[in-house]
Amino acid sequence: MKAKPFPVAILFAAVAAAAYFLPAPSGGQTGEEIQMTQIATDLTAQQATIVDNQAKIDAKLATIGENIRQARIYAGRGR
Repeated sequence: MKAKPFPVAILFAAVAAAAYFLPAPSGGQTGEEIQMTQIATDLTAQQATIVDNQAKIDAKLATIGENIRQARIYAGRGR
């Protein structure tokens, strides 16, 4: 029994044929691409700031939790 052509091979052939007829991308960036790059850079910087701020918040909450724990221990000793 002979194997039938695999559908992926057919899909690959179709994509290769389409790529041949599509225009090649230009070497320069358009204004929209530059704007999207700037937005992505700003977003990355904002996310880094958010992560840093969250780390600071977590550290402060840990300190407060430890202070409360110690206060409960000292309050329990006074009874």
